[in-house]
Amino acid sequence: MIDLRLLEKDFENTAKKLKRKKINEKTLEEIKNLFETKKNIKKELEFFQNKRNTLSKQIGLLMKEGKKEEAEKLKNEVTSLKKEMEKIENKLKEIEKKLYSKALNIPNIPDDDVPVGDDENDNVEIKRVGEIPKFDFEVKSHDELGEKLNWLDFKRGVKLAKSRFTVLKKEAAKIERALINFFLDHNREWGFEEIYVPFMVNRETMTGTGQLPKFEEDLFKIEGEDLFLIPTAEVPLTNLFRDEIIENLDNPIKLTAYTPCFRKEAGSYGKDTKGIIRQHQFDKVELVAITKPEESDKIFEEMVECASNALEKLELPYRQLMLCTGDLGFSAAKTIDLEVWIPSQNRYREISSISNTRDFQARRAKIRYKEGKKNKLVHTLNGSSLAVGRTLVAIMENYQTKEGLIKIPKVLEKYL
Repeated sequence: MIDLRLLEKDFENTAKKLKRKKINEKTLEEIKNLFETKKNIKKELEFFQNKRNTLSKQIGLLMKEGKKEEAEKLKNEVTSLKKEMEKIENKLKEIEKKLYSKALNIPNIPDDDVPVGDDENDNVEIKRVGEIPKFDFEVKSHDELGEKLNWLDFKRGVKLAKSRFTVLKKEAAKIERALINFFLDHNREWGFEEIYVPFMVNRETMTGTGQLPKFEEDLFKIEGEDLFLIPTAEVPLTNLFRDEIIENLDNPIKLTAYTPCFRKEAGSYGKDTKGIIRQHQFDKVELVAITKPEESDKIFEEMVECASNALEKLELPYRQLMLCTGDLGFSAAKTIDLEVWIPSQNRYREISSISNTRDFQARRAKIRYKEGKKNKLVHTLNGSSLAVGRTLVAIMENYQTKEGLIKIPKVLEKYL
């Protein structure tokens, strides 16, 4: 959640930055009006407080002078003032509740160095790594290869669930498991502690990282329970410290976890309907870090390097992109995407997003650390390392042979 005090103190400048993330201007106008109402109510409350204080002084003087009857009249007036003040204080509390509710739907403020743009077309390429493979035969897509080799069973996935669910068989199932183990081992080498978390979380947890209330339509909810299937391990990993004060944060907390992820993919109708690029259930290994504010930029770079290095070990060509303001996620202040080369599409596709959310999630989830006698908000960061299904797609397509077979990256051989 953004700092409402910042928005109240410097509304025009902060609103200008928020508009870069395509915030609904009506929402900003509503918040501005609530701030104005709050200001007027506080003025009214201050008037009554000053009047009460003046009368209280007069009562004291009258009592000293022995004028009890006159003092009693003023006491009655003070009692009436207190009742009126209670009503005003309740009005103020209601306004503050409305402001908090509105704030839960406001995205994070982008960093100043994030490129300004409208959508993914305005993202800025940082660098490309690895050579794009050249084939002397007609390239097949992963879904063609998967059906030919009997690795991917789309029909049975639909039979068991519905569209965008797939059954992985034979070597595909083995490679999926190998990738999970490889990513976890790789991340541990980079200093991330392996964690195993629940795949269902409660409403408070989803609110803490920003999925609720704004994105409820994209979540799978458990019927009869106030529980949701997680869309990413970022949610439970970050919320491990919800409502806590971390006593010692001299070293950043760095965590990694494998989980399946569940997304309704609302609003993506017609996109990537073939294959396993966009599924309702997919595997992912996640990175999460919790740091002091002054260390978050350094950890952000480290997380980008960690995820990038995994792709380099797999010898998959990829590129890094800095997302523009219009393509930034709701909670992110800055994001670098890693996109892997997909030969059948002749383009790079997202395989990882690494984001620094600054204190946005920490304010929502009340994650603080102790610095001297003060409690301060942490910075939280998250990133995919990596999306397992999309890595499988990249391996199948980049490592395909003329005979329609698929080679195995050397780094995975020990896992197979």
